[in-house]
Order: sequence, then structure tokens, then C-alpha cells
Amino acid sequence: MIFRQLFEAETSTYSYLLGCERTRRACLVDPVASEINDYIEILQALNLKLIYTMETHVHADHITGAGLLREQLGSKSVVHRDAGAMCADLLVTDGVLLQIGDLEFEIRHTSGHTSGCVSYVMTDRVFTGDALLIGGSGRTDFQQGDAGQLFDNITGKLFTLPPDTLVYPGHDYNGNTVSTIKQEMATNARLGGGRSRDEFIEIMGDLNLAYPKNIDRALPANQSCGKTNEPQS
Repeated sequence: MIFRQLFEAETSTYSYLLGCERTRRACLVDPVASEINDYIEILQALNLKLIYTMETHVHADHITGAGLLREQLGSKSVVHRDAGAMCADLLVTDGVLLQIGDLEFEIRHTSGHTSGCVSYVMTDRVFTGDALLIGGSGRTDFQQGDAGQLFDNITGKLFTLPPDTLVYPGHDYNGNTVSTIKQEMATNARLGGGRSRDEFIEIMGDLNLAYPKNIDRALPANQSCGKTNEPQS
């Protein structure tokens, strides 16, 4: 497997490039519009054909590169059917399997941060988007957020994965790149150490976070697969 973890510094967003060595087919998880040229350069350097762009949810902090990549490379966008992005090529649901050459991804609906959040599960790793972060979780106070639902999905659909499963999140603000299910179950500040559902809901209710600074621009663009009238830098 070809694997690259890519970082967009302005919004501290991780995107992930995964490719099949045999077929040279590839996908990008959570591509960012401003990084399109870099993605194309990497794909060309590795002799990979982009098949899918796979969103973990409709983002409120950055504009997806799915639409631009579809226009330039012919890739298909993947979004959960409840995400509110009907422009996507594949509207998926819980339990769907995606095959990219020899790579297989199981989609798990991990809503709670937003109603359309998914995690992409492979044999040895999981891409959790904003549901489960390293040492934390996504906020639950907008975009149909629901703290109880997020707790249920993380504990029931992610913490049930093998303990050594690698956790690759959608963001990190502290320089972390990867964790494991075992580590998050033990030390996650919001969910680890056996915290109860009620404790988690109380923690999330007391965060008092600022309104996301880019949501009014990013959310409508992402519901249109990244289409915006603004020029891309």
C-alpha cells in the first residue's frame, strides 16, 4: 500500500492519500481545495490514478477539493447520504464497502459531530475525521451535533476495533500524527478511562466554544462539493 499523510496548516487539516501498488488506483480522504496542485503533483510523481475523494463529513472549517479534483482528474466524490451534499457521486451508508484495487474500506456511520460523519475502516487503521481526535473529539454544538450520539458511535463502532488499530484523525492542533484505539480508550480526555455517557455529554455541554470562523463560507461550498465563486489560491 502507498500511504501519505498530508497536512494543511491554516486549518490544521489532515488529508490522506492511499494507493494500490498493483493497480496504481488511489483515493484521497478529506482533500482541501487550496492543496489541489500539490495533490496532483504527488499523484503524478507516484504514477497513481485518483478514483475516489472520500469525505468524512461536510466540513465547516475548510473547502473540500472534491469538486475540483472531479473536474480535473475525473475522480468520484464519496459522502454519507445524510451529509447534505447531494452533489456527490456516491451517497453511502453504514456498512458499505469500497474497493480500490487491493485496498478495502468499510464505512461506519459515526454521527454526532455532524449527522453525516463517517469513519473509513481498513484492516489495520481507521480514518476518523472529526468524530474521534487524538486525545479528544469533534464538537457537538452545531450541524445537527449530538453528544450522546457521538459517544454511542465512538464507543460502539470505533472502540470495538482491535486495540492496535491506528487512528488517523481529520485534524490535530498539537503536532500529533497518529494514535491507536487502545491509546484513545485509555487516555482520551473526553472519552477515555471509562468515562460514562453522561460524563461525556456534560463535558461537551461545558465547552463554550467560539463560532467556527469559516463555517459561513465553507459549509455552503462543501454542500456543493467545493463549488464556490471565489478564486482558489
